Amino acid sequence: MTDAVSAARRRDVIDALRRGAVPETGLDLLATGLDRFQGALDAELDAVARGAAVFKAVRGEYGSGKTFFTRWLGERAKRRNFAVAEIQVSETETPLHKLETVYRRLTERLTTSGFPPSALRPVVDAWFYALEEDSLAAGVAEQDLAPEVERLMAARLTEVSRHAPAFATALRGYRAALAAGDDATAAAVLAWLGGQPHVPAAARRAAGVRGDLDHFGALGFLQGLLTVLRDSGHAGLLVVLDEVETLQRVRSDARDKALNALRQLIDEVHSGRFPGLYVLITGTPAFFDGRQGVQRLAPLAQRLATDFTTDPRFDNPRAVQLRLPGFDLASLAGLGERMRDLYVTGASAPERVRTLADDAYLHELAQAVGGALGGKVGVAPRLYLKKLVGDVLDRIDQFEDFDPRRHYALTVRTDELSQVERNAAAGARADDIELDPDLP
Repeated sequence: MTDAVSAARRRDVIDALRRGAVPETGLDLLATGLDRFQGALDAELDAVARGAAVFKAVRGEYGSGKTFFTRWLGERAKRRNFAVAEIQVSETETPLHKLETVYRRLTERLTTSGFPPSALRPVVDAWFYALEEDSLAAGVAEQDLAPEVERLMAARLTEVSRHAPAFATALRGYRAALAAGDDATAAAVLAWLGGQPHVPAAARRAAGVRGDLDHFGALGFLQGLLTVLRDSGHAGLLVVLDEVETLQRVRSDARDKALNALRQLIDEVHSGRFPGLYVLITGTPAFFDGRQGVQRLAPLAQRLATDFTTDPRFDNPRAVQLRLPGFDLASLAGLGERMRDLYVTGASAPERVRTLADDAYLHELAQAVGGALGGKVGVAPRLYLKKLVGDVLDRIDQFEDFDPRRHYALTVRTDELSQVERNAAAGARADDIELDPDLP
């Protein structure tokens, strides 16, 4: 598989890992243990593309790879021409009980296979272009194009206008501003359409809208956005609500409102109101099972209930909740093998890299990194790949006489660790940990 990877894609992945970051693309090259979910998730994405809606939850301990999983799924969705938005739930920046804020972050983080965040303006422009093309294909003369586009727009937003008439009004205002050559007003109206507050009153007056988007209007605007996405050629929208476990740390009244908002969102998704929407939330087991999380609201607990009492091998990937198993020593070393093989295909000295960073050494390094993190191998993948690429593979590739077994001792500094890794390392000696060449 690695032989067919483009040089640019390989470089992007390796550069990100060297920095200790999750790559933005190419995650399928690193996906280890996710093949068990692939069939069910692909089937769900295909169903959403046909007009269904899906709500899914992913549970895993800190450091178990939830962010990697969501971005891997996002890549698969983009290959199916979905738009994707990844939102970090936060008490201060994105409180879940204020859906207008969630919608705003969604439009800020909206991305497609062709456009980075925010892709809202390209999507809206593509929609108007599609309306013009449909009108011309129906035989409308050029001089009659503007009124026909207006008629088509009204027809396709009929259902949306019942719930959020301001959405359609703002689209008309945006188009009118563009036609008048007033790009500043057009940009301001589009910002209002994206849920941004404090839009100049003059722009709102020009578009015929008032005030700011509120909690109750957010779902209507989401419905409108899905219509625009579908008509502009996109298969659907994947929305990731990451780190919902942060709800456990907010005030009890805000927590209860947020949990109820989550319950409301699940019901709205299942009601059929949002064809083309796939919502994915991530959280820790404590959030899903603990008294300060999902279990605090019985109706929400009921909707997310999933049996995890059996062997993880038999977890049902079609269930509403998925359990990420996390890494053990063998799977961490296996991830290192995939990374080494990817690196080799673009290396200056591929044979030297493959020989000196053999499977046995990758196992030793995995064991050493796990030891530096207090034996908690499950939180080690980021640091392991960072050390493997930057400290080992790069040096083997560049220096003929470098042998990692003789010239490299793993060093882990506190300032290069994430908070989760720092907590794991607290009980271990994380200064200089030498690799023992006699380790199995």
